[in-house]
Amino acid sequence: MSAVVHVHHLGQQTFVPVWQAMQLRARERAAGAADALWCVEHAPVFTQGRNGHAEHLLDAGAIPVVAIDRGGQITYHGPGQLVVYTLLDLPRLGVGVRRLVWLLEQALIETLRVWDISAQRREGAPGVYAGEAKIAALGLRVRRGGTIHGLALNVAPRLAPFSRINPCGYAGLPTTSMQALAGGPVAMERVREVLLGRLAGQLFSGASLRHVPALPDELVRVLALGRDPAVAGS
Repeated sequence: MSAVVHVHHLGQQTFVPVWQAMQLRARERAAGAADALWCVEHAPVFTQGRNGHAEHLLDAGAIPVVAIDRGGQITYHGPGQLVVYTLLDLPRLGVGVRRLVWLLEQALIETLRVWDISAQRREGAPGVYAGEAKIAALGLRVRRGGTIHGLALNVAPRLAPFSRINPCGYAGLPTTSMQALAGGPVAMERVREVLLGRLAGQLFSGASLRHVPALPDELVRVLALGRDPAVAGS
């Protein structure tokens, strides 16, 4: 594994430029490049994975819908949800995709335990559940051994948009949040700190997290051009 893992705090961003920046990173990833974690909250958006079916989008309303390249079905991102994109070199980590999913789920379960929220996996349905309700979603894509996309943890988002979809393709699946289960405010900054620590423990034993104050170079390039540099001029 890389000795240092770069952590970028993107703040609040619309989805498409961040997605394009991840694609750019995947295309240009150099051998030996540091693993990275990008932490972000998105403006409201529904994202439809490669396996998505139109019938799982019930009523988008004014929320945009973006068809993307991760696995899985449809999900919602919005303010109050902590998204961590896991940009990792799997061969260097020595894990496969199934093991990575398990490790990400474990980091989420351990994070929720800090707030006395009991959570668990569900066989055949990646993500983390509190009772019957989903509280965190996972979606990944692997390209030349490198991963993009990652996880989304419902800290304190509006839950109403989840009723406009069949979350992750499951009709009637209830969705919850840390705030709803904790019975009061939950600080995003504290959740992010704890989750990053648990991710470090599960994925990067012996490596250190380096918090980089600047936006990732790939995102800076996308934002500067207004679109993915790979299609600039087309």
